[in-house]
Amino acid sequence: MSDLDLDLQTAESELDDPEGDGHVVLGVLDGSTDDEAWIDHVRGGDVLVLNVEGDLNELAAGFARDVREIGGELMHFRDFLVVSPPGRAIDTDRLN
Repeated sequence: MSDLDLDLQTAESELDDPEGDGHVVLGVLDGSTDDEAWIDHVRGGDVLVLNVEGDLNELAAGFARDVREIGGELMHFRDFLVVSPPGRAIDTDRLN
């Protein structure tokens, strides 16, 4: 076996940094949180996982269009609304 000279410090510095410093934010979508707060989370790179308590269409109407306009995605999954920021796709391949 040949000797392999790896410079891990150099390799690590060459790796791309993950896009954004976003978090996964768990919350309740019940109308008690201002729509702009959800939009600010998405703009900041956060993924939202919101338990929907009520009519989804009414509760998300104030921010869904804005999220899509900035490049985010929304996906209703079971009792949750998953909202991702621009550049972070929601993978649904395993749902089939």
